[in-house]
Amino acid sequence: MSILAVALEVSLILVIVGLTTGMTNDSGRRIAGVGGDLILQAPNSGIILSFSTASMPVAIGEKIAREVPGVKAVTPVVIQTNTEGGLETVYGIDPETFQAVGGPFAFLKGGLFKGPDEIVVDDIWAEANKASVGRTFTVLNKDFRVTGIVEHGRGARVYASLPSMQEMMGAANKASIFFIKTNNPKVVDDVKARLGDLLPTYKITAARELMSLMSSDKIPGLDAFIRTVVFIAVCIGVMVIFLSMYTTITERTREIGILRSLGASKAFVVWLILEESLVLCLFGVGAGFAGSQAIRRIVIAIFPTLPIEITSAWILRASIFAILSGVIGSFYPSLKAAAQDPIEALAYE
Repeated sequence: MSILAVALEVSLILVIVGLTTGMTNDSGRRIAGVGGDLILQAPNSGIILSFSTASMPVAIGEKIAREVPGVKAVTPVVIQTNTEGGLETVYGIDPETFQAVGGPFAFLKGGLFKGPDEIVVDDIWAEANKASVGRTFTVLNKDFRVTGIVEHGRGARVYASLPSMQEMMGAANKASIFFIKTNNPKVVDDVKARLGDLLPTYKITAARELMSLMSSDKIPGLDAFIRTVVFIAVCIGVMVIFLSMYTTITERTREIGILRSLGASKAFVVWLILEESLVLCLFGVGAGFAGSQAIRRIVIAIFPTLPIEITSAWILRASIFAILSGVIGSFYPSLKAAAQDPIEALAYE
């Protein structure tokens, strides 16, 4: 039971943290994969672009392309989160400017949408939903026909036309964000400064800074969530190991009395109990790592759009937490065992 408790503790930490880390990292990589050097958002916007409302006039993009030196292309994007059958991001795009910013789509099948009721999806979404060109799917409570399947990694899983998304959100001629491509990567900082002068209240982020901003300590609430999960997991490990070791010591009262009567010191008895706890924790860590990998494969097989990243850093942290929980949980039982009177322990039935 102690091994299973530690395994549960390690698996809970690795899977939950791996899911949150994987989703934030994957989102950051896909946003950077759009190809823009700069991202323009409305004032007071958060870094989680998936929940950006369409509040900026599309005309801002035209103004930037026309008035800011060093800008090669600007594309407006409407972002909406689809929760039907999972959690995925849908982009409303203007294909001409979107591809001007990041280059042509890499189509695996089919081609671009041409009508308001058509979409393009990436290969991961297509695999998860068994999608093929010509099939119809319900996205954001509307039926769309798939016209093409592209390689993943460019912002969204699903792409619809900009006017269609604006109409669905009731945001005519509005955009959620703008992706901006500069003439040369060396002038990104200069262009960012000019944009700041032109649009002083708007939020401007360089794509190269995005991954560092997507860390858990930069996203409101995420770091607290991870700390809470880790705390709960450690508490589970401590309580189960405490009960297990306490019960074990009660059952071994006579054996402990024999050791003490033969000259075993209190420190020897304490170390004996802690040593057993550490061995159980090591087995639990191994079982927990194997369990987390199995859970990861099952989740990805069922939900391919949900990435779980189990990093070596968190494996080390989870192992340390598990060993600490073993030490803490067995500390009092070990002291109780060492404090037993040898004569009373030998007489214990």
